Amino acid sequence: MIAISAFILFASSSLRHALFQSTAFDLGIFDQAIYLISQGKVPISSFLKFHILGDHAAFILYPLALPYKIYPSVYWLFAVQSAALSLGALPTWYLAIQAGLKESQAIAVATAYLLYPVLYNANLFDFHPDSIAVPALLTMIFAARERKMWKFCISVILVLACKEVFSLTILAMGVCLLLCEKRRLYGVIAIISGVVWFVITTKLIIPFFGAEMASVERHLGRYNYLGSSFNEAFQTLFSNPVMILKHIFTSDNFFYLFLLLIPVFWGFSYKSIIYLVGAIPCLVMNILSNDQSQKDLIHQYSLPVLPFLILAVIASLTVGKGLLQNKRGIIIWSLITFLCLAKFTHFTGKYLESIDNLPATREAISLVKNQGSVYTTAQITPHLSNRDLIKFTNADFPNQDLNIFDYILLNVRHPGWASNQEFATSLVNQLNNKPRFKLTYQQDDIYLFTKN
Repeated sequence: MIAISAFILFASSSLRHALFQSTAFDLGIFDQAIYLISQGKVPISSFLKFHILGDHAAFILYPLALPYKIYPSVYWLFAVQSAALSLGALPTWYLAIQAGLKESQAIAVATAYLLYPVLYNANLFDFHPDSIAVPALLTMIFAARERKMWKFCISVILVLACKEVFSLTILAMGVCLLLCEKRRLYGVIAIISGVVWFVITTKLIIPFFGAEMASVERHLGRYNYLGSSFNEAFQTLFSNPVMILKHIFTSDNFFYLFLLLIPVFWGFSYKSIIYLVGAIPCLVMNILSNDQSQKDLIHQYSLPVLPFLILAVIASLTVGKGLLQNKRGIIIWSLITFLCLAKFTHFTGKYLESIDNLPATREAISLVKNQGSVYTTAQITPHLSNRDLIKFTNADFPNQDLNIFDYILLNVRHPGWASNQEFATSLVNQLNNKPRFKLTYQQDDIYLFTKN
């Protein structure tokens, strides 16, 4: 099951990329940073304009650069992501067996994990280190129950290395270990690790590598109503409860929670709800956010909730609770919700939007033969991000200095995210009047300009 799932996830993300549906945000960001690390260069992102550690303090990107030393390719990231998400079924199965479930029930729970819609959808949405944290969180619980301290500590380190905000999830996991598992030492270790790492990353690492304004813009922009700094945000949370409640009790949030829970609602009982304590930090951040992408099943933001939903389901089945308890019923319901909520249907519609000039796009990309700087569309960017300098066309920032680029590749027919046909056409006209650039390829509204 794990092998089949990994293959399907890898094939899906690779096909999406081949159809030029991946983007600079976020695949281009991570691909360029990891490539620069593999080359021994400082990973300054062309898109963020600061060191990649200033984004989320994701130290996991450094070991991910090892395969890039063999051959730099974005497909390494697709392989790691699909394998990590699929491997989460293994600790899920062990946790179910450990809890005393029948083997058929354990297989059903593992299947429910693999068919959870966010798993497939988040895998499609470029690459994010969040995917690596999912199996590590499940392994944490299993290691704590088995009293395997070294496995537990490695899992904690792995989760913390994926994203600074996961320190709050580790903290909540520690509370869960204290309340639900009676594993005091493990709970204390998790709580202390979460608190210490959150302080270190938010007060030292992110401000140092990304500068204070960069960290605020990247991490607080979605919560700007709370304040302009982390301190102001925390003060608002406790000093203005009325405003907070207005942001919580909205139709968007209720619908988000409904979509999040419906695939596994069959496995809930009042005794298992306590296991959702670990999901509170992630849920609170998503619910309080102004960004709609944090309130859907398409993006990666809900991935940290999945391990705790699985723990709650296992706890219910262990005591004979839940609407569905047999293998057949659980798998059928999981399959139904997957077919309704997973975005595989995009391959028959949305992902085919730019297929009409896809051959010309590929041919133009093949003409970019060296590591020179590139200015291109957001969709083409992750196909050329293995270089020091690359930027994507953005109509909101039209005054880009074109002279710093060696190649400018434009798709006027499909100008990509953050751009439009009018802006792309104006760039073509502007470049035609620049003697420093030569039009070296033109086909099906694809234009490649090369600096003389």
